[in-house]
Amino acid sequence: MIPHCKANYSTMTFLVILQGAALLLLLCGWYVQFSPCNPPPSNDKVHVLVLSSWRSGSSFLGQVFNQHPSVFYLMEPSWHVWTQLRQNGARALRMAVRDLLRSLFQCDFSVMESYLPENQKTLFMWSHSRALCSAPVCPLTPRDQLSNQTQCIQKCKPQNLQIVEEVCGFYSHVVYKEVRIFELESLYPLLQDPNLDLRIIHLVRDPRGVMRSKEVIAGNFVNDNTIVLEQKHINKTEIQYQVMQEICRSHLRINERAVLNPPPFLKGRYKLVRYEDVTRNPLEEINALYQFVGLEMTTQVATWIYKVTHGKGKGSIKEAFDITSRSATDVSQAWRTMLPHSRVKRVQEVCEEAMSYLGYRTVNSETEQKSLDIDLLVPQKQLNWSHDKTQPPGDSYNRNDKDFITDGQHKGPDY
Repeated sequence: MIPHCKANYSTMTFLVILQGAALLLLLCGWYVQFSPCNPPPSNDKVHVLVLSSWRSGSSFLGQVFNQHPSVFYLMEPSWHVWTQLRQNGARALRMAVRDLLRSLFQCDFSVMESYLPENQKTLFMWSHSRALCSAPVCPLTPRDQLSNQTQCIQKCKPQNLQIVEEVCGFYSHVVYKEVRIFELESLYPLLQDPNLDLRIIHLVRDPRGVMRSKEVIAGNFVNDNTIVLEQKHINKTEIQYQVMQEICRSHLRINERAVLNPPPFLKGRYKLVRYEDVTRNPLEEINALYQFVGLEMTTQVATWIYKVTHGKGKGSIKEAFDITSRSATDVSQAWRTMLPHSRVKRVQEVCEEAMSYLGYRTVNSETEQKSLDIDLLVPQKQLNWSHDKTQPPGDSYNRNDKDFITDGQHKGPDY
């Protein structure tokens, strides 16, 4: 009986090993198109923080990175910190946000346990992550195809943190989009961490456009406004302006810190981009951002960018958080015909310094505001921040978008 038991035990051990090998081969088959079976070493990864504010085009810019096959992307992970600790102000929460990002950039998602309620162990906007809507997490999207958030939420399911952690490790670029960071100093330890290769893309938008876009869905920002204003009791009619003022001040603080005598570890790792420049020349601006973080434009992504920025109309309230085909320039200019001039004047007052620095011309009358032939965007070459020395030199592009996607390796359909 004893030899018989040993034989059975050896056979079972062999079968278990064989099954494990088969499973490993299956997983490798899913990944083989774009990466080896072993994840790249963490010190070979590039980490990208898209830093912006609410309603500034950051969801679109986040998707520009998300749709790239080399990117693991999450939308606003700090939402969990601000939601669980909403009795605090932004200043008190900045270190918690910083520590969360440090862990997540290294694909350590155990930190999320502190911010996920027991009855809801799902990541904020998980369906907006292409990596979590494609194999092996979900068979919906092949890794060489673009993802669709609506289809993902219908056909895929949120995964536990261990699986998310494993999937994160298989991508060369880890990109997180954030709207809840108001200064750079708290991020210095991340920029100095030898395990991170952090690049910061700072996206700004004309505050008048931000105001108009936030007004449409104002109820979504009640808790965030309270935290931005440090839990202060402020007259209801003034809340939006006070929040806008703090956002404008933060853009100035961040850029001045990065551009005017930056610390050595920040040089070459910060780039400012205006939403309006992206809407006017999407592929040119986005290709420059790809170069900044070490990504190559693909035909599919270039075609997708062209389609979603050259649609018709401004989009509906229902589509406020969705990336659908719209006219990007119409969206960026919507405030000029839809925001009352009295509110425009007030925004210009609270954001005067930031608007001047970032290159947004003010309007002095309703007629001037609604005259769309008057260009209110100062060209980049006339602005001090566009000549900063923190950015590494790169190729320049001076072609229109349609030529870009129908030329050379970026050839796409003729729209």
